[in-house]
Amino acid sequence: MQNLTQPELNSIREVAMAHQTLHTKFTNYASQCNDPQIKQMFTKAATDAQNAAQNLIQML
Repeated sequence: MQNLTQPELNSIREVAMAHQTLHTKFTNYASQCNDPQIKQMFTKAATDAQNAAQNLIQML
C-alpha cells in the first residue's frame, strides 16, 4: 500500500474499530434471538464485520 498520511491511518483504524464493535454487537444480538432466520442474519453480519475489520488491519 502506498504511504498513507497519519490522518488517513487514523481513519482506517477508526473504521476497523467500528467494524469490531459491530461484530461484538451483532454476535450479542444473535445470541438473544429465538428466530433461526434472524439469528443467522446477525451471525452472518457479525462474520462480515469481523472479516472487514481484519482486512483493514492487514492493510496497515
